[in-house]
Amino acid sequence: MPVCLIIDDEPDIRTLIALALSRDGITCHLAADLAEARQLLVDVGADLDFCLTDMRLPDGDGLSLLEEIRHEFPTLPVAVITAHGQVDAAVRALKAGAFDFVSKPIEQIVLKRLVRDALKRRAADRVPAGTETIPPGPIALTPDSPLLGESRAMQALRTTIDKMARSQAPVFIQGESGTGKELVARQIHTRSSRADGPFIPVNCGAIPAELIESELFGHKKGAFTGAHQSNSGLFRAAEGGTLLLDEVAELPLSLQVKLLRVIQERKVRPVGEHVEIPIDVRILSASHQDLALAVREGRFRHDLFYRLNVIELRVPPLRERLDDLPILCRHILDKLATREQRTPMEIAPDALNWLSTLTFEGNVRELENRLERAMALSEGDRLSRYALADTLMAATMQPSAQNHLTDFPALPSLNFGQPPLNALEAGEQRMVLSALEDTRWNRSEAARQLGMTLRQLRYRLSKWGVE
Repeated sequence: MPVCLIIDDEPDIRTLIALALSRDGITCHLAADLAEARQLLVDVGADLDFCLTDMRLPDGDGLSLLEEIRHEFPTLPVAVITAHGQVDAAVRALKAGAFDFVSKPIEQIVLKRLVRDALKRRAADRVPAGTETIPPGPIALTPDSPLLGESRAMQALRTTIDKMARSQAPVFIQGESGTGKELVARQIHTRSSRADGPFIPVNCGAIPAELIESELFGHKKGAFTGAHQSNSGLFRAAEGGTLLLDEVAELPLSLQVKLLRVIQERKVRPVGEHVEIPIDVRILSASHQDLALAVREGRFRHDLFYRLNVIELRVPPLRERLDDLPILCRHILDKLATREQRTPMEIAPDALNWLSTLTFEGNVRELENRLERAMALSEGDRLSRYALADTLMAATMQPSAQNHLTDFPALPSLNFGQPPLNALEAGEQRMVLSALEDTRWNRSEAARQLGMTLRQLRYRLSKWGVE
């Protein structure tokens, strides 16, 4: 039978909460102030499954008790009770490590959802080692894991995700394009007590401004021209789970006000409706933009930023974890081979060395695009730096070099009979020449290093006028 500690200086509130929870078979211990709460923690702290405390108590602040509980019972979920409209108090509690919060007057349906999630979290922590569905340590690296890498940056990221999954606090995920922000959000959801609920990602920048309100909050049939049927909206579609607001900085200011109210009240009002509908959704947000800068420039509301950015998580760019290149390349090449139904290709050490010199402004997405193109253009079973040459040349070349062939140094020891048609072909000639010289003009070996067939190499040499 679950055991709960309820701390509030108002006897009526303590009694009402205890009655509501007792109907669900929960044993409740009641305290009117910090002193009574501390004594109960000594007496029954080890048996507790959940704690609910008011923020303001006669002999102190509920946050001080929260810190004590986190120190003595680090896995015990603690939720706080705040006065209506005190968003700043709720944010302070969540930043201090509270599992969640509930506002007065407390609605039974909200209370039961909060306790349900807390007990699921507690149950996951108590599963015997080796049988847990949500492991307490860092995310294990598995072939199917979306967060690959053994660099310090990735190990720290996985550990942080595990901590964030333990609460219901809003998380803002900041990272450059292509770093995997949605994958991080999915991992937070998967490892949380909401894992059996839906995960709904929505790209705020991809929905027209005039439609985004109805997409998020829903609409009533006939609410506007074209509304031929009712739509429940993405918030209600994520009921019991997690909603990711990707590229949240793209939201129009007019909608930011309505989103703030939804987050504070935990209710949505569909377009055309006159009543608000309670929701049970954890909100995650993400953007490649600097939200603090957007606030200073007046493009993003400060109060909404304050509410979404309870916890900030930065996803490292690929250039800060180049040690993960071998793992990432192997995973991407295997995935591409499975999709194309061909034998997986190997990547040569010289290709990895070459890749490590790039800045990867597109991060993991750019790496995947490069490998996919190189694999499509190769017929061998090994990707060398020559096979990646076209991709790398196009990415690292200055715009002026694409128009002026004189930017390329003269070919060292061979005059091609046919001049290159463009800068990329000039680069390809240099790669072919380098491979031929490295192999002492063994064309079969040069073709293998270049990732092409001997016939393809002969065709190029003939095209360029090489005997």
